[in-house]
Amino acid sequence: MISGYAHPDFQEVADTLDRQLTSEGPGGSSVAVYHEGEKVVDIWGGTRDWQGAPWEESTMVMSFSTTKGVATTCLHMCADRGLIDYDDKVAKHWPEFAQNGKEEITVRQVMCHEAGLHRLGDCVDAAEKMRDWDSMVAAIERMTPAYEPGTANGYHALSYGWLVGELVRRVSGKPIDQFIIDEIAAPLGEKGLYCGLPESERSRVASLLLASMPVPGATAEGGGGMALDPEVLEEMRQGMSTVGPPGVEAFFATDPAPLEVPMPAVNGVFEARSLAHMYSVLACGGESNGERLLSSETLEKAITIQNTRPDLVIGIPMMFRLGYHAIFTSNGVLPRGFGHFGFGGSGAWADPDLKLSCAMTINRLSSLTVGDLRLIEIGGAAVRGATSRAATG
Repeated sequence: MISGYAHPDFQEVADTLDRQLTSEGPGGSSVAVYHEGEKVVDIWGGTRDWQGAPWEESTMVMSFSTTKGVATTCLHMCADRGLIDYDDKVAKHWPEFAQNGKEEITVRQVMCHEAGLHRLGDCVDAAEKMRDWDSMVAAIERMTPAYEPGTANGYHALSYGWLVGELVRRVSGKPIDQFIIDEIAAPLGEKGLYCGLPESERSRVASLLLASMPVPGATAEGGGGMALDPEVLEEMRQGMSTVGPPGVEAFFATDPAPLEVPMPAVNGVFEARSLAHMYSVLACGGESNGERLLSSETLEKAITIQNTRPDLVIGIPMMFRLGYHAIFTSNGVLPRGFGHFGFGGSGAWADPDLKLSCAMTINRLSSLTVGDLRLIEIGGAAVRGATSRAATG
């Protein structure tokens, strides 16, 4: 079922994807891996819709919170250029933000989910309003933090996109969808990084294969067998209950999904190879093969762990960096790994210790909020391949 190329040292990655696709029924995926700046895996397989059309080399798919890693990288690039500092108050760049107890919130607190602004459903009464950028920015300006900023972390599942996206727009002068194209995709020569999809690219997008999206938190009792403390579980349920406005599940379950306007926390449309390429540059210190996204100094700030407490929304410690989270694989947690996974199974990450990056896009969505093992298995295979390759020279 697999097409594409895998370096012999990374054959386990291809075998893992083939096994996953063979055992799951309808649906497809693409996987890409870079090691030491070299693309060593670029594979795809399965089907892109309910009718069984094959997943093709150029197929893209909406990848939910995987989008946050790309949006985050945009803001780090702005910081690297001296346009913004992580300890700036958000209101320095966005004066209208300074309302209802948000005057002292910093960029750092936003990026590590400590701003207390995760309860988007409290201020937006219909999911359809998420199509209107200015309306969403105004809604966030009206928000009141759910806790004293900096004292807890609650995953900003949807609000993160407008928080970071508006900061990018304010300091760079570019909307984040254009920033991604101009400052990341074009310099890397990639054609599979979008948040705000042009109509001309719509034919490349795979359908999401899940009849109905589960209510966030429906699998909170463990998301794949995880045992959670009852108090943490209750906080998680409360946090998840209002992360999105009414109707958000149906809004994203439509086919075609809402892709035409940027929602930088959730509706990025990607090829795995483009994601892996972006993260490869970061895995190599911010610059690789003449391609530069960040200085090594900014990258070290970006990937420094900011909190280790259990998250109020997700229920487990995510070890948030600035906009990225810890990376879990079947070969263990990567001590300095960073990136972002998305609802349903997608994700992309980098490991600077191994100079390794890995990305997976997928259209057969898991219903698990936490605990989908597909990318975790793929990541473990990639780590073993990189370790073996480094050992043999």
